[in-house]
Formats: sequence, structure tokens, C-alpha cells
Amino acid sequence: MLNPNQLEEVVKNLASVIPQGAGKMPQGMQDQMKSILARSFEKMDLVSREEFDIQSGVLAKTRLKLEALEKAVSELESKSLSNL
Repeated sequence: MLNPNQLEEVVKNLASVIPQGAGKMPQGMQDQMKSILARSFEKMDLVSREEFDIQSGVLAKTRLKLEALEKAVSELESKSLSNL
């Protein structure tokens, strides 16, 4: 989930694309935009970059363990077939 600082940055970026002639976005409009964005992001069931990186690390470790197990099984199968 986005933290409040990230949400603030998104709103500032959106406000910066308003044409110069339109003036500065009123604070009330910025607050409403933050609220709408926060609700939208919550519905998306997003994860933070930190959580994504943690899960990527877990997956990489699991993949290494799986490869080691596959190799061990293959070696055991080879030994078993050679004993027949």
C-alpha cells in the first residue's frame, strides 16, 4: 500500500500537469484527489516495493532449494537404476 508521502507525491505530479493558465489546484481539490486515489489503490490490493522484494527473495531461495532437491532425486534415481 502507498504510504501518505507517496500519495502526496502522486497528487503533486497530477497537479503539475494542469495548464499554467488554470492556476494552482485548490487545497480542497488536492485533498479530494488524495482521498479518491487512496480508495482506488486500496481496491487494487497492491503491495509495497519492500514486500515485493521480500517475496522475490523468498521465491529465489525456494527455487534454489527445489533445484537442489531435483538434482538429489535425479541422482537417487540414477543409482537405483544402476543397481537393477
